[in-house]
Amino acid sequence: MTNLAIVANGLRKSYGDKTVLDGVDLAVPEGTIFSLLGPNGAGKTTAVKILSTLVSADPGTGGIHIGGHDLAADPQAVRAAIGVTGQFSAVDGLITGEENMLLMADLHHLSRREGRRVAAELLECFDLVEAARKPASTCSGGMKRRLDIAMTLVGNPRIIFLDEPTT
Repeated sequence: MTNLAIVANGLRKSYGDKTVLDGVDLAVPEGTIFSLLGPNGAGKTTAVKILSTLVSADPGTGGIHIGGHDLAADPQAVRAAIGVTGQFSAVDGLITGEENMLLMADLHHLSRREGRRVAAELLECFDLVEAARKPASTCSGGMKRRLDIAMTLVGNPRIIFLDEPTT
């Protein structure tokens, strides 16, 4: 049997009288890439926000498990297992690319030495070494997006959510 990275049963979410998600079921095996496609307003971002603990699902939603953790019972364990690159950049344009990476390392409670090692490795991997010492605001849009994704990987997450990764 394949282990499941993401399981959601009957995912529901409404904002007032507007139903955004109405009984969505997901079963995503570990080690796979899964894309959720749909038109604007279909609820894709809302689903990502729920699965990444940023928004609560409505009552009546069945169980949600992320990385083997029950989202309702242990959201902190879910947060420890995931990385999220949102629809809008989390890059701080006032600091350098390297400083953005080191900030993420601090947020993940990495030691100073480990944080520097991980930041350097990811900056190299994403071809951002030259941009690392410049204010992020001076980087191109593509470089900022690569930096945003690299920042998501700092904590070595088992599951990664990318909301609108091509923006």
